[in-house]
Amino acid sequence: MKQKYYVELNRQEWRLIIEGLNRFRNKLIAAGRYTDAVDEMLIKVVKAKPRKFGLWGWRR
Repeated sequence: MKQKYYVELNRQEWRLIIEGLNRFRNKLIAAGRYTDAVDEMLIKVVKAKPRKFGLWGWRR
């Protein structure tokens, strides 16, 4: 079974990730390389739904 990881981001961090992926995509396009992997990540980040996570420790 695949293990899932979640990252907690605020609006500014989320925006920086999108801008960074978009810049990287533009560089790949300028170099004439494929952008499939970056496109998939960009779509995942944009479509991610906000979730609330509770704090938990090692002992539950």
